[in-house]
Amino acid sequence: MTERNSVDNAEGKPGVKAMQGPAHSSREHLRSLPAVHEVLQHPLLLDAASRDRTLARDCVRRVLQKWRERILKENTEPPPLEDLAAEAMALFSSSGKPSLRRVINATGVVLHTNLGRALLSRPAVEAVQECATRYTNLELDLETGERGSRYTHVVELLREITGAEAALVVNNNAAAVFLCLAALASGREAIVSRGELVEIGGSFRIPEVMAQSGARLVEVGTTNKTYLADYERAITSETALLLKVHPSNYRILGFTHQVSTKELVELGRKYNIPVMEDLGSGSFLDLSPYGLPGEPTVQEEVAAGVDLLTFSGDKLLGGPQAGIIVGREDLVRLIARHPLNRALRIDKLTLAALEATLRAYRDPQRAREEVPTLRLLTLPQEELKKRAQKLYRLLSRSKVSGAEIVMVETVSQAGGGSLPLAELPSWGIMIKPLDRSPARLAAELRQGEPPVLTRLQGEAVLLDLRTVLPGEEVEIVRAVARVLG
Repeated sequence: MTERNSVDNAEGKPGVKAMQGPAHSSREHLRSLPAVHEVLQHPLLLDAASRDRTLARDCVRRVLQKWRERILKENTEPPPLEDLAAEAMALFSSSGKPSLRRVINATGVVLHTNLGRALLSRPAVEAVQECATRYTNLELDLETGERGSRYTHVVELLREITGAEAALVVNNNAAAVFLCLAALASGREAIVSRGELVEIGGSFRIPEVMAQSGARLVEVGTTNKTYLADYERAITSETALLLKVHPSNYRILGFTHQVSTKELVELGRKYNIPVMEDLGSGSFLDLSPYGLPGEPTVQEEVAAGVDLLTFSGDKLLGGPQAGIIVGREDLVRLIARHPLNRALRIDKLTLAALEATLRAYRDPQRAREEVPTLRLLTLPQEELKKRAQKLYRLLSRSKVSGAEIVMVETVSQAGGGSLPLAELPSWGIMIKPLDRSPARLAAELRQGEPPVLTRLQGEAVLLDLRTVLPGEEVEIVRAVARVLG
């Protein structure tokens, strides 16, 4: 059956006058659009049609429909048959690609939430592949042959590394906070400093998370100053938790005062009230020797006596997305038995990646070398300069025109709500286009294959070498040459 465009022919109907002016032109333009089968038979689409005729035909129909709508709206002429076929072929090619795919991160943001945050280490990737393609002892005790707990694969490692009595893992840190509050403070009060009522990713706020958990929020202090006496005055028989929230993604500077972890722990001991701390990003290593701002490590907070700690697995820890809970054995046991725990539990792939990541932390030096997040955060500036020089030479030799290209010093970011005040000295390549806007150039690089993500800086596009992985320089050159060549 022949596939044709259906366009009403008012001129051929009795009693209907031929339309004049712009409307007549639109009708003529619609008539000049080829039929679906005519576009399909163009040499550009023959191979696509032989591979998947249904998809190829659908792509042609979508292109023709787009042009019908544009003609009616703008009274514009349709493009030549070859252009329509090329447009349909581009649509066909993109339709076969997965929606979630690899990109090149040249933004300089190490833990870029939109780009998937932490990169997994090679051992973590190998562990995931092994567990994804083989049966595993996920919930089987190999010694007894009885059903076991999936958490045993990481609990001992977490206890060994952090010094905590017990541990539990759920699917992200917001879930960890939510589960702890629901299990320990539902229907009762949790006291928090007003200056720690943060908003986390996706516009979720600590007060909202607490409300959904059933815990009643009690704010103390002011935005910039909270004292120990503020907490003590707020304690009642209904107080279930003293909650401390580490401001991972912001800082209050200037005229401020905060209650230390040690002070809050002593107050909790005095009234027999558990102290819970949300560390947010969480870190097992002190990164200050590498020029990064000092952050409290998980081990330090456990040693300070905090009863419960929650933190992310895919931020400074450098593992998969996960919410990790460590602390007192009796409290963790209560949390693990809560019905919500099953709804928030992690799967075998996350467990495999997390176990492999945690094993690296048995040796801090091995962790710094093996975990990509730590390696990217601590890259020496001299190494970054050498890589920028290499990329600059490659770009200079390529067929790039219509742009001014220079090598520049710049500053990277940790990202992911981590180390908000950290400025990581870096090197990059600045491309100032002469025939288009920087925003357009950034969009063209982003829409290429592979997509190259950059950042805008003034009247130029910046490629920050800190987050460009070894070997990706050649792909960047090809992408830039394809756009500006």
